[in-house]
Amino acid sequence: MSLPPAAARRHLHTRSIRCEGFERADGLYDIEASIVDTKPVAIDFPKRRRVEAGVPIHSMQLRLTIDDSLQVRDIEVNTDAAPHASCFSVAPAYQTLIGANLGRGFRRAVEQAVGGTKGCTHLKELLMPAASAAFQTLAGTPKQLQKFSPESVDPDAPVPFFVDACKGWARDGAAVQKFYPMYYKKKEEA
Repeated sequence: MSLPPAAARRHLHTRSIRCEGFERADGLYDIEASIVDTKPVAIDFPKRRRVEAGVPIHSMQLRLTIDDSLQVRDIEVNTDAAPHASCFSVAPAYQTLIGANLGRGFRRAVEQAVGGTKGCTHLKELLMPAASAAFQTLAGTPKQLQKFSPESVDPDAPVPFFVDACKGWARDGAAVQKFYPMYYKKKEEA
């Protein structure tokens, strides 16, 4: 199903985000993400520069290296295009994310590490789709299938990070009831 037809409009901006996940030979995983902003027409930024149509205003990449427990083992960031010279100096701040876990608490860790003037807004925003791509990259790998198989989940262990993280994995939902009945809680009627 597609979106319904749009109203009459004029194209002003394109933001492209791409994420890819890789399994490394050493057993770790690399998640590479990029963000590119372009305009369909040339634009003159006041007191800055002219950017021709299709030339990136922002072009940035990051690589998260994680293990199978979703812990950040390394992070690299790169800026190819940005509007200000200071945008190119933020890479060291991202190193403070090494050791963070992409499960619960990652947004808070990102905000503490690179929020505000410590980092780049665009690279910071790119961390969320990269984290989401990490979950999808690991989903279906033998280690993850074993780790989260209902038969191997210790009912005394903390609830898996994905339970109650979205509507599809709601604790009172059909997926949790079917696949993880030990965590299922029937919805209380009002």
